[in-house]
Amino acid sequence: MKAGVLFSGGKDSSLAAVLLSRDYAVELNTFTFSPERSLHAVEGAARAMGLPWVRRTFGEDLLDRAVGMVLASGYPNGAIQMVHREALRALAKEYRVIADGTRFDDRVPMLSRDEVQSLQDTTGCSYLRPLLGYPRREVDRLVARHLEFASGETGSFENGDYEAEIREAVRARGEDAGRFFPQGHAQSLVTGTIDNTRVRYT
Repeated sequence: MKAGVLFSGGKDSSLAAVLLSRDYAVELNTFTFSPERSLHAVEGAARAMGLPWVRRTFGEDLLDRAVGMVLASGYPNGAIQMVHREALRALAKEYRVIADGTRFDDRVPMLSRDEVQSLQDTTGCSYLRPLLGYPRREVDRLVARHLEFASGETGSFENGDYEAEIREAVRARGEDAGRFFPQGHAQSLVTGTIDNTRVRYT
């Protein structure tokens, strides 16, 4: 069975895809707000994973909604949560099984149990979070076993995270994005795999 996995190109969503690929035909999905946004590095990460990749674009008004939420609240959390929810809903129209790389100690994005139940009930999909039981140290251990990656500050390299485009749109409105987004937020981009012996769904 196919599983549509939300994919930023980073190590968490990549590790989730690795774990799911044992039992599902995984397809990686990256959402952007603009069809013009460069995603060559993310596509390269998907190629390094050896998994099919689909680029998707949100509806036109979603970025405005997200930026409005950031400016109104002074924080990005609600906007990122809303965008993540919309991405999952969009995937649920295409796949019976959807997944992401949210972890045990993530706060945003993170759907509550009631939100997960509602998503599954209203769409008929199964929503999987293969890293949900893993704390950061165990995610890092598994990543070191399976993946090669680069890491750095948000915006220092291309990836498929929602935050980069929301930051750009905040700046486009004449605001200092640094006022709203935390400093020192690290991102990652997968550059290769280490363990190619894992069993894949066939």
